[in-house]
Amino acid sequence: MATITLGGNATQTVGELPKVGTAAPDFTLSKNDLSPASLSDYKGKRVVLNIFPSIDTGVCAQSVRTFNEKVSSAENTEVLCISRDLPFAQARFCAAEGLDNVHTLSDFKTGKFGEDYGVTIADGGFDGLHSRAVVVLNEEGQVVYTEQVPEVGQEPNYEGAMNALK
Repeated sequence: MATITLGGNATQTVGELPKVGTAAPDFTLSKNDLSPASLSDYKGKRVVLNIFPSIDTGVCAQSVRTFNEKVSSAENTEVLCISRDLPFAQARFCAAEGLDNVHTLSDFKTGKFGEDYGVTIADGGFDGLHSRAVVVLNEEGQVVYTEQVPEVGQEPNYEGAMNALK
């Protein structure tokens, strides 16, 4: 378990992020049209997993905007913005913001992604949602960078994630 804070109050996740140097766990999530997406769909590309509680919060929305901007210059890279939000909310947000360099994926059906990646919040007000975290994968699907953001209300270290892509 990782200890994080939500509004300064300590809370726990169900596990730990995958270790650097290991193969990323596969997943099946829902795209905006409810079709499935899996990690294998992005084989041969570098992948940034931008994980967060809900796209309808200010910090989460800003992280999606910032990764959309920063990834536009990264070659052979996909940013997957993952939450438990319904795909309809994710699609609405990206359309309203004009974001086209990121893909939103939802873990609303099973929550298995959150469990496998150790990011499901185990208690407190956001119980069941994902913590804020970033995982960067190389072209072979190996983890090259992780960040469990210690306070849910803080933005991730964008430069750390982008440096891992170099």
